[in-house]
Amino acid sequence: MSTYVVRRPRRSPSAAAASGPWLLALSTVGAQIAYPLVEGAWLRRVTVATVVLFFATCVTHALVHRGVRWAVGLVVVTAGGGLVAEAVGLRTGLPFGDYRYAGSLGPELFDVPLVVPLAWTMIAYPVLLAAQRLTRLGAPLVGGFGMTAWDVFLDPQMVGDGHWRWASPTPALPGVDGIPLTNFAGWFAVGTLMMLLLTALLPRDDPAAPRDEWVPAALLGWTWVGYVLGNLFWFGTASVALVGGVALGLLVVPYLWSLWQARA
Repeated sequence: MSTYVVRRPRRSPSAAAASGPWLLALSTVGAQIAYPLVEGAWLRRVTVATVVLFFATCVTHALVHRGVRWAVGLVVVTAGGGLVAEAVGLRTGLPFGDYRYAGSLGPELFDVPLVVPLAWTMIAYPVLLAAQRLTRLGAPLVGGFGMTAWDVFLDPQMVGDGHWRWASPTPALPGVDGIPLTNFAGWFAVGTLMMLLLTALLPRDDPAAPRDEWVPAALLGWTWVGYVLGNLFWFGTASVALVGGVALGLLVVPYLWSLWQARA
């Protein structure tokens, strides 16, 4: 005879607790807006601050709306997994290709800037929620694609700012010069594995529980729009705006539409 354990639905968070992720999200947007307006040492500080604030927003939101164990699992899988993938990649060239960090992003562990694993978490969380809302069985593949699509924007920007470089940046994705195809293959492989682990280890929301995804969804949508506009009008890389905009838009647009339709 099978035994079913029904988890007690989580209560709605207090107004004070729910406001925390929103305040952090607004701070993240402010840092992103400042990014194209500063140079030199301030540019490096804003780069790190943006990642830290985005990371804090996602972890705080997960903590408030999904609980301590869920939030800890998220960080272990994404930040821990990201650190391992990067450390292995630097030493073996797999799965991303041969690349090196320039030492400009602050303290490092195993030659990986500590801010980098936080970036894995900050994008994995909203992408996971988007993928799980859009499809059940295919969520790991959709999530892996979403993380790869985001990296179409990230890598050209960070290479352009001199934070890391590739030993052999060819063959490259059409329209995204300077970044080898192996990098995107690696992102898809690692991203899909992360999504598989998150889906398997962390429980999906109880249908009876309150669910609010608008903070991570809004940040994901803003990041998409901001990258498109930044590449068009500030960075002078219209081809990256096109390729990344279409790729990430395939996830962001239906996700936001689904949330909007379900708002009632």
